[in-house]
Amino acid sequence: MRAESAGTDLSEEQSRIASAGIKALIPIRGDRTMLDLSIANLHAAGFSDVGLVIGDEHQEIREFCARRGYKVSFAIQKEPLGTADAVLAAESLVETGELFLIVNSDNLYPVESLKSLRDANRPAMIGFERRALIENSNIPEDRIAKFATIEIDPDGNLARVVEKPDIVDLDALVSMNAWLFDRTIFDACRSVGPSPRGEYELTSAVQFGIDNLNSPIAVMRSDEGVIDLSSRADIGTVSGER
Repeated sequence: MRAESAGTDLSEEQSRIASAGIKALIPIRGDRTMLDLSIANLHAAGFSDVGLVIGDEHQEIREFCARRGYKVSFAIQKEPLGTADAVLAAESLVETGELFLIVNSDNLYPVESLKSLRDANRPAMIGFERRALIENSNIPEDRIAKFATIEIDPDGNLARVVEKPDIVDLDALVSMNAWLFDRTIFDACRSVGPSPRGEYELTSAVQFGIDNLNSPIAVMRSDEGVIDLSSRADIGTVSGER
């Protein structure tokens, strides 16, 4: 998001926040941000308590939530060491026995798909249909082709997540990092080492939980789209979505 994109027409405020790398606060529909839209969808899906994992430097996010009157808890990820590390940062926000949702802050997930996770009432993930994402999202098809593929066991649970599959199967389900976990995931996150790129990956922790901690994860199928705000080039397409 910090990288300049040729031909991207941004407002002064959009450009300022993009340069700071705070994707969730970029105005995309009037003065509404991805964070505004995400919180609205989470509440509509029945999730009442929201926690944000932020860096020490992200005071602007705290101030934004205070101005909006959002009741949000914050967890600090001291260094950007990967998605499993980010989940561990939020451990103190989760009560014993609770199920909790994990989603990306730069994706807007559809309400009905989020409801399916909540209604699962057990650890679960959303498996998005690749064809549906191509048809219903603002994400370019070539980017969707690189998304991790989900393999499902005979009981309808996740068997494994295949990162960057060699063969693109348009009928496959893919992961967009929408998960409902119990506290077992924290033990799994502590048990994995860094990936070749030096980050602690949530998908590795999920696989560890499946293989070693008797922690099955149901797959909830979705034919809906997801709005993505990965780069400056996405801002215009997000602004035009309904």
